[in-house]
Amino acid sequence: MKNVMNINGYEAVINYDPEIEMFRGEFVNLNGGADFYASDIKGLHDEGAASLKMFLKMCEEDGVEPKKNFSGKFNVRISPKLHERLVITASATGKSINQIVVESLSENVVGEL
Repeated sequence: MKNVMNINGYEAVINYDPEIEMFRGEFVNLNGGADFYASDIKGLHDEGAASLKMFLKMCEEDGVEPKKNFSGKFNVRISPKLHERLVITASATGKSINQIVVESLSENVVGEL
């Protein structure tokens, strides 16, 4: 996946910050913020590992679960026309709206489910 780096089993989104001419990594799906900066790939791995280690240590000390828990539920806002087409498609295929959305997301979201 583009712009995502796996560091010790945790994923970080990587972006370039032109103001400081460095790459910034930010771990996602954590119960708090953990970011890091570097000017090259090796540096990103090293700084990311150090940042993650510090974050995990703080979580352990505070008795906090490091990873966010996801409920599997979210709200999506779509146009009324798309909503109408979704209802028609669901009815025509004998599927629920939820089944169609899950199938579409499964086909279009990158990564292991």
